[in-house]
Amino acid sequence: MAEQQGLFTVRGLIPAWSTSAAAFGGFSLLLPVVPWAIAEAGGSDMLAGSVTAVFMFTTVLTQLAMPRLLRAFGHRATLVAGCLFLGPPSLLFLVSMAPAAVLGISALRGIGFGMITVAAAALVGELAPPRLLGRATGMLGIAIAASQTIGLPAGLAIAERFSTTPVFVLGAIISSAGLLAAIRLPRLTAKQSRTARRVPPVVLLFPLVAVGAGAIAYGGLTSLLRIAVAGLPVAAALAVLSAASLIGRYAAGSVADRIGAGKLLPVGLGLAGLAMIPFALVADDRGGAILLIVAAIAFGFGFGVVQNEALLVAFSRAGAGNTGSASAAWNIGFDAGTGAGSFALGAVAAVAGYSAAFAAAAVLVPALPLLARLAGPSERPRPTT
Repeated sequence: MAEQQGLFTVRGLIPAWSTSAAAFGGFSLLLPVVPWAIAEAGGSDMLAGSVTAVFMFTTVLTQLAMPRLLRAFGHRATLVAGCLFLGPPSLLFLVSMAPAAVLGISALRGIGFGMITVAAAALVGELAPPRLLGRATGMLGIAIAASQTIGLPAGLAIAERFSTTPVFVLGAIISSAGLLAAIRLPRLTAKQSRTARRVPPVVLLFPLVAVGAGAIAYGGLTSLLRIAVAGLPVAAALAVLSAASLIGRYAAGSVADRIGAGKLLPVGLGLAGLAMIPFALVADDRGGAILLIVAAIAFGFGFGVVQNEALLVAFSRAGAGNTGSASAAWNIGFDAGTGAGSFALGAVAAVAGYSAAFAAAAVLVPALPLLARLAGPSERPRPTT
């Protein structure tokens, strides 16, 4: 119990988790609603699909620049800037749904999202003592996933019940509310934020690919499952998947605090990969609702383990003071993997069917990290200064 109390009394952790929850809450509210608003305004299907692509493109570009921005301006300033880029521009959707306007607004919001995702995770890595780092990152995952679990259905429900206008207003308010948490963050010392040397990208290749491989399968499931198994409780399966992911993240963090980071990563990758096989069977009409839910539980738990373990391995490999580089690599892997999975597995499904797409993911999830592990350098221990 003392250890649990210690986690919540570490100065700055609760504001860091809260800022992330606000960012992902505002993002999730608007994610399915912006394309809908474009369609209602007479925009093309291509424009509706492009807004998310532009958002994620600027998110990843920003994440690439974040290690340098964190060294130059610090965590608190970048989080405040991220909230300002992500929240207030949402109100501009009320002004215009013209193509140039919606793409420009989405690009601005993507910059803010990229700032917050990297800076918040990096800050948790800086603030949490080593004995609590696993649980601290697990709680970050819980804060993010919980806000998404609420935000995604809430945005659609509000838009259906009233209109898209209150969604845009609420999204702006929630994302901007992260400012209240961000201004309560402690200032890191110069030693914590500026003394670290640049991390060669190859050092972080393995954790980037590990979370990216899991995200490929996740992206494929979230975009294709409803189409692949029409008639089965897909919404319930995705909700169960999210809940299992929360449990997996925190459980992995708790174990890592006791036995060290990365020990459960092969287990998580193996479980997530194996779970894609029953998804393939269900997509081939060789299983029903029970198998679908079992697969969702197994994949969610395994992917949750992968997410937390990959982040801890990235922190360990980057070394003390380089949490910005570690967080950037992890976030790039997750976001790029999710996008690549939606596109690549969708392409496989178009040619060979959904069962083949999920079966391909079953191979890619464990195989890609293994190849990256063999190609990359050995782990660089995190200094204990």
